[in-house]
This record gives sequence, C-alpha cells and structure tokens, in this order.
Amino acid sequence: MEKFTVHTGRAVPLRRSDVDTDQIIPAVWLKQVSRTGFGKGLFAAWRANDQSFVLNRPEHEGASILVAGPDFGTGSSREHAVWALQNYGFKAVISSRYADIFRGNSLKGGLLTVVLPQQTVEQIWELIEADPKAEVTVDLASREVRAGELVAPFEIDDYTRWRLMEGLDDIGLTLRHVDSIDAFETERPTYKPVTQPIPA
Repeated sequence: MEKFTVHTGRAVPLRRSDVDTDQIIPAVWLKQVSRTGFGKGLFAAWRANDQSFVLNRPEHEGASILVAGPDFGTGSSREHAVWALQNYGFKAVISSRYADIFRGNSLKGGLLTVVLPQQTVEQIWELIEADPKAEVTVDLASREVRAGELVAPFEIDDYTRWRLMEGLDDIGLTLRHVDSIDAFETERPTYKPVTQPIPA
C-alpha cells in the first residue's frame, strides 16, 4: 500500500450522519473479486438518484479528502467500502466519529481516518463550501489538519501511524520477514506440509 505522510488536496463536504457501508458501496458491487474498480460504485444510489448530491457537483471533481458527518461507516463490515473510497481518489476521511470496524479496515488498508471534534468538522465544511478550491492538509507526521487559518491536532496511536507512514499492510508486515520464513521452510521435516510457490 502507499505510504502516507502528508497529503494536501481539495475536500468534499458530506453533510450526512450515520452513513453506512451499504450507502458507501451498495451490495450489488460486492461481486467483484479484485480490489479495483469500486470507485464507480461509491455512493452509487445517491449519485444516480440525486443530481444535487455533493459528488455530482463539478466544483468537487478531483477532490481527495472527504469530510463526513458523525458515525461514518456504520453497518456491515466490508473492506469494499474502504476500497471504493480509495478507488474514487480519496486519500483521507475526516469525521467526528466512525464505526469501529470501518475505521479498523481503513487504517489497515491505507485510508487515513482522522477524528476531529464535530465543531471543527463544521468549520472545515463551512470553509470548503465557501471556497470549493480551498485546500486542506492532513499531516500524519505532525498529527494535525490544516485548512485556512485552522490548525486542528488529532490523535492516532504510534503503531498505526508508523504502519501508514511506512506503507505497511498486514501482507507488507509479513513480507518484511520473508528471509526468516524461507529459512524456516527449508528446515521443516519433509513429512510436514510446505508452502508451494504460485506457478508463473
């Protein structure tokens, strides 16, 4: 996964609370087996049925930060919700509160989910609604969000921060020990199961 240290981009104000994973990526999109191609399914029902929906507005095209209402990512656990946000182009989400499973999936998958007080979220909404070209900076290195005159610190544990800054998901963490794994496999008794290489 990509390393995340600092990202600056335009932001989308999603003034909706309790957005669940079925709204983020409808179940019909879950038939795909790859981690790509889900961007078209992001908020598909809202985008198709509401021309005034924020992602349909040309001034927010190409934005890379989503500023959402409280309780974002509730509902069923589906990694596809994270993939849809990333495939669409979002690098970070800002909200005052997330569903625990969604936030866990996001941080393991490389999508930074920043928790800020609701009052601060509303300040950012007002800024980007007044000027859709305004840039927002999410700085994981210094653990702060900057937008206009606003500087808002956020908390994230050291281990998760390190993983994001190193670009390490669970597979990446495992591959850091591939030499030790290979050495272990060569010493295993022949009567025990072994890991077979994937055919080229």
